[in-house]
Amino acid sequence: MRKVNIVGAGLAGVEVAWKLANAGIHVRIYEQKPKKFSPVHKSEYFAELVCSNSLKSESIENAEGVLKKEMKMLDSIVLNCAEKNRVPAGKALAVEREKFSKCITDLIKSFENVEVINEEVKEIDLETEDIWVIATGPTTDGEFAKWLSEICGGFLNFFDAVAPIISGDSINFDICFVADRYGRMGEGDYVNCPMTKEEYEKFYEALVNSETIEMKDFDKKLLFERCQPVEEIAKSGEKSLAFGPLRPVGFIDPRTGKMPYAVVQLRKEDKDGNMYNIVGFQTRLRWKKQEKIIRLIPGLENAEILRYGVMHRNTYINSPKVLDDYLRHKKYKNLFFAGQIVGVEGYLESAASGIYVGMNLRRIFEGKEMIRFPENSMIGALIEYVTTAESLKPMYANFGLINVKKKIKDKKERRKYIANICIEQMQKFVDMLK
Repeated sequence: MRKVNIVGAGLAGVEVAWKLANAGIHVRIYEQKPKKFSPVHKSEYFAELVCSNSLKSESIENAEGVLKKEMKMLDSIVLNCAEKNRVPAGKALAVEREKFSKCITDLIKSFENVEVINEEVKEIDLETEDIWVIATGPTTDGEFAKWLSEICGGFLNFFDAVAPIISGDSINFDICFVADRYGRMGEGDYVNCPMTKEEYEKFYEALVNSETIEMKDFDKKLLFERCQPVEEIAKSGEKSLAFGPLRPVGFIDPRTGKMPYAVVQLRKEDKDGNMYNIVGFQTRLRWKKQEKIIRLIPGLENAEILRYGVMHRNTYINSPKVLDDYLRHKKYKNLFFAGQIVGVEGYLESAASGIYVGMNLRRIFEGKEMIRFPENSMIGALIEYVTTAESLKPMYANFGLINVKKKIKDKKERRKYIANICIEQMQKFVDMLK
C-alpha cells in the first residue's frame, strides 16, 4: 500500500497529516521527539510553539486575520485547537501552549490510519513509491540536514530570537497595571510595567552594555525583522525602544495620572496567569544578564524567570530553484516540502503551507490533478512568492503580496478592500471543490 511519510510533526506536518488522515490515507509521521530535542524544543507534543504563544491578530484589517479566515474555510486543525485553548490577548489569538499542542497531538493520534514513529530520520530513500513530505522546520540539523542540503543545492539562513517567560506570582502589581492600549484601567489582557525617563535610561544603558551569547557564523544582516533581539534594537539609538516595542502611547500610569516614558508589556501564557511572556523582548543575552536586566523593569524587581530568551539559526531552502508550484521537488516527484523550511515565516504561514500540500496529496490519491490556490488569496499569494521570488527572503502574510490594480489612498480602506478580495477568492475556490 502506498503511504505518505511526513518528517516532522510541527505546525505544517500536522496540517498535512490532518488532511490525509481524514481521507482515510495511510500516514506515517516521523517525529524525533522525545528521543531528541532541538535547542528550542522542550515538549513531547506535536505542533510545539517555540517562540511567542500569540498567533497574531484576528482582525481582517490585518493580513494575519485574513490568513486565519482562509484557513478556517480549509478546516485547519491548528486553528481548531487554537480556538479551543485560547487565552486573553486583546485582538490577537493567543493560546495556552501545552494544551494547544496536546489537543493537536491527541486528534492526530486518534486516527487508526496514522502511524507515529519516534525516530530521527537521517536520509530518505526516494526510489520507493511512497510519498515523502519534509516538514522539519527551520531548526533542521544533523545528518538529515546534510543529506537535504545535497539534494537541494545548499541552504539559506537567518537568525531569530525568543522572549523570556516569567512567573505571574513574581509581578509587583503595586507598580504594574492591567490595561490594553487606549483601554480602561483594570480592563484588558495585558499587564503593563511603566517606566520613568530615569528608569528607562538606566535600563537602556544596562541593556546595551550587557554581554550576549555568541553564535557561530552570526551575522546581524541575517536577523529576521520581526524577531530582532531587544538589545540589537536598542543599539540603533537611545530612544529606539521607547518609540518601538516599549512605546507608551495609549497608557496612563495610575500612580501619576500621566503617560509613562516607556512601557514593558506582559502577555499571559496560560488562562490562569501563572506565566507571562515579555512582549517584544526577544534576546540572546547571557542568562545571568537577562535576570539582571529584567529586574531593572519597574514591577519586575523580583521576577522569576521560567524560560530564558534564546537565539537560534533558522534554515530554509531556495524554493524557487528547488520546488515547483506545488511545493514539490522539481527532480524528485515524490518529495514535497511544507512549513518554514520552504521560506514562509510565522506559525500560521507554516500551517497554511501544510494545508496546501495536504490537499494536493489527497487529490493525488483520489486520482485528481493537483490544484493551485487563487493567486489573490493570502495563502495563494504566499505560495506564489516562495516559489517564484528572484531572491527569496523569509516571508509572512502581508497585503503587499496581493496584486490589486485599484488605487485607494486611505490605508485602512485599502486593507479592507484587499481583505475582502482575498476572502471572496478563497470562498469561491472552496465552493468549487465541493
